[in-house]
Amino acid sequence: MTPLGQQDFESAYARVAPHIHHTPLLTTRMLSERSGFEVRLKAEMFQRGGSYKIRGPLNKLALLSDDEKRRGVVCSSAGNHAQGVALAARIHGIKAVVVMAENATPSKIAATRGYGAEVVLYGTIWDEANEKAKELVRERGLTYVHPFDDLQLIAGQGTLGLEIVRDWPDVEVVVVPIGGGGLISGVAAAIKQTRPDVRVIGVEPTGAASMKNSIDAGEVRTLDHVATIADGLMAVRPGNLNFAHVREFVDRLVTVEDDEIAAAVRWLFERAKVVAEPSGAATVAAALRADARYDPTIVAIVSGGNLDPADAPKYLIQS
Repeated sequence: MTPLGQQDFESAYARVAPHIHHTPLLTTRMLSERSGFEVRLKAEMFQRGGSYKIRGPLNKLALLSDDEKRRGVVCSSAGNHAQGVALAARIHGIKAVVVMAENATPSKIAATRGYGAEVVLYGTIWDEANEKAKELVRERGLTYVHPFDDLQLIAGQGTLGLEIVRDWPDVEVVVVPIGGGGLISGVAAAIKQTRPDVRVIGVEPTGAASMKNSIDAGEVRTLDHVATIADGLMAVRPGNLNFAHVREFVDRLVTVEDDEIAAAVRWLFERAKVVAEPSGAATVAAALRADARYDPTIVAIVSGGNLDPADAPKYLIQS
C-alpha cells in the first residue's frame, strides 16, 4: 500500500475547511498540574455534529461523481460516523441512508435523523449493521462510505492533525483515540509528514484493543468479542488501510480500562467544564494515568461530545 502523502491532506483540507469549525486547543491548568505535562485538548466536541467525524465524509463526498451523488450514499455506524455522513450529505445536497445497530444511543439516532438521513436500525453490533449497509448498496445502487477503511475518508480525518501542528508548533506528543483506525491513520500520517519529530500515541479501551492486538501480531487480527463503555471505539477488527498507516506512522499504542475512561469523563466535566463522551475521553484517561510517560507538551484529542443525556448521571455523579 502507498500511504497518503502530504498533498493528499492539503487537498482534503481545502475541501473540508469551508464547512467545518477550526476547533480550538483548550489549555487546562488543572489537567497539566495533575498529569505533570503541559496538556492541551483538541476540542472536537465543538465540531459540527459533535465530533470529528464530519471531516472524512466531507472529503469523500466532495470527490464523488455526479452520478454517485445523484444515487446517494449509505454508511453504517454506532453514531458519530452516522451524524458525520448525514451532515456532510446535507451540505453536498446528497441523499444519505444510515444503518445503525438497534441498540445505538437514542440521542445519536435522533440527531442523525435530524440531519436529514434515512435511518435503518439493524443488528446489535456494527458488523451486523455493516452487512445490512452493503446489502443496500446492491439493492439501491448507493455508494458506500466506510467509517474508517477508506483513503479519501482517512485524508479528511487527517485535517485535524494539520490543525494541531499549525496551531501549536511546540507540540511534542499527540494522543489519539482508536476505534477502527480512521482518525489515527489520518492524524498520524499528516503530522509525521509535516513534523516527523512529533510522537503520535494511540489509545484503545482494554476491552476493544483490536489495533494493538493486530500490531503486536504483525497482521490484521479480528477479536472474538469487544466490551467497553466507549461505543465509538468498539471495532472488532481494524481496517487494512488503517493498520498499514498505524504501523508506519504511529509511535506507540496504549490501552485504558473502562473505569479510567469513566473517571476521565467525570474529571473533564468537573474540572475543565467539558462534556465528552467516553470515546472522546479515552485520551485524557491515558494522560491522567499515574505511570504515564510522555514528552512535556501534549495534545489529547477529545474526539467527541455526544454523551447521551440518559447516560450522563452514571458518569458525572460519583457514587
